[in-house]
Amino acid sequence: MQIEPTALPDVVILTPQRFGDARGWFTETWNAERLRAAGHDLAFVQDNHSFSAQKGTLRGLHYQSPPRAQDKLVRCSRGAILDVAVDARRGSPAYGHWVAVELTAENGRQLLVPKGFLHGFVTLTPDCEVQYKCTDVYSPAHDGAVRWDSVGIDWGLSGDPVLSAKDIAAPAFADWQSPFTYGETA
Repeated sequence: MQIEPTALPDVVILTPQRFGDARGWFTETWNAERLRAAGHDLAFVQDNHSFSAQKGTLRGLHYQSPPRAQDKLVRCSRGAILDVAVDARRGSPAYGHWVAVELTAENGRQLLVPKGFLHGFVTLTPDCEVQYKCTDVYSPAHDGAVRWDSVGIDWGLSGDPVLSAKDIAAPAFADWQSPFTYGETA
């Protein structure tokens, strides 16, 4: 498995190796031992799977606050997305900075989004399926969102995105009080 840093040091891209033959291919999408050896000791407890019918569907920017904060390992298993992580840790030298990575069913890349980062994605094709592993279970009391267009992210949109009511009503980044602090483990 290839592990690449991004402009945000704590956010990494994982590209599993694919082994193919005449039947198709096989890949190992997660290996705790290999990631632990690379400094990422994660215990995933929940897997999520979303489907978005329309191109331009934007989900985010989402987070789960401490003490139920989540690390996420995100992959696109059908179609293509632009996956985004935003540093939301107060006191971080990269606070408010973001990275975007194209994840597709074809390239097999995954984005590891640690606790303390906002997460979102926009679908680049219709009929997208996104799967992600989380290190804590969903907790409605700790669920939150920040407005998708308030951090200066270039989503590559040619029109208005398809949004949920939650994402439309989310506060702007400048008006939001982050529950995350740089250097603290959530």
